[in-house]
Amino acid sequence: MLSRAAVALLWLLHFLPLALLAPLGRGLGALLFRFARKRRHVVRVNLALCFPELSRAARENLARRHFAALGRSLLERSLFWWASRARLERLIQVAGEEKVRTLLAEGRPVLLLAPHFVGLDAGGVAVTMRFDIVSIYAEQSDPVFDRLLLAGRSRFGDQLLLARADGPRATVKAMKSGRPFYYLPDMNFRTKDAVFAPFFGMPAWTITGLSRLSRLAGAAVVPCVTRLLPGSEGYRVEFGEPWTDFPTGDAEADTRRMNAWLESAVRTMPEQYYWVHRRFKTRPAGESSPYRVRDPESLAAGRPAAGA
Repeated sequence: MLSRAAVALLWLLHFLPLALLAPLGRGLGALLFRFARKRRHVVRVNLALCFPELSRAARENLARRHFAALGRSLLERSLFWWASRARLERLIQVAGEEKVRTLLAEGRPVLLLAPHFVGLDAGGVAVTMRFDIVSIYAEQSDPVFDRLLLAGRSRFGDQLLLARADGPRATVKAMKSGRPFYYLPDMNFRTKDAVFAPFFGMPAWTITGLSRLSRLAGAAVVPCVTRLLPGSEGYRVEFGEPWTDFPTGDAEADTRRMNAWLESAVRTMPEQYYWVHRRFKTRPAGESSPYRVRDPESLAAGRPAAGA
């Protein structure tokens, strides 16, 4: 019953102009910052580990700005699920799609590297309005939201949504058939196909799938970054230049390259990365989880700035 009420509220919200919806989202973010104690702690830990060079006050300000962006993204998902194509085209700017079209026209499989920024869903809908893609869909525990997410991610075009259990073969086959793969490899997944690769100077358990899938499909890796624009300007999706000299024969080196690129992207809009995720929960042998500490500031003390 609660899920249905939440969906009904979101449906009503999608009728609002972004000039009203955006401040409502920022207000929701302020409430989450105050009351979502566990997630607030996760964010503070992540920021202490990744930005030790910032003062405590600066990190706290960054945490508040993150929750404001997160709150916006939660409410504005209603637009991606129900707004018309014409409205979405006005709200989401897209730059560089010709790079993807050129690769596809040349018969080259394409792997879209899409990091977990809060505007990720805007990027997803912009991509599916332009291309028939393949992506991985994780079934939701709540059946109401599961149906909603499934419908929202397949409302435009002919989209292929695979489960993780389908394995890499189905994904490679889809890429070779001309479907770009919208790939999100930057979270801490429990899998043996991962390595510890530096991320803001911290060993981060990172799947090696970007290297492996690119090699198996012969796919070009094209960065796909979505930015939440200030005020009520909407979103901007940027397709970057295809990576050169990738993959190599060294999956671990390729994964380190991915994390280094991701870190540089995060630094351009640090408040928009998905810091509520426990990115560093898997630790090298002998290390305890940083999320168990009471005071995140103790983690920043003595840590050099990333790259120092």
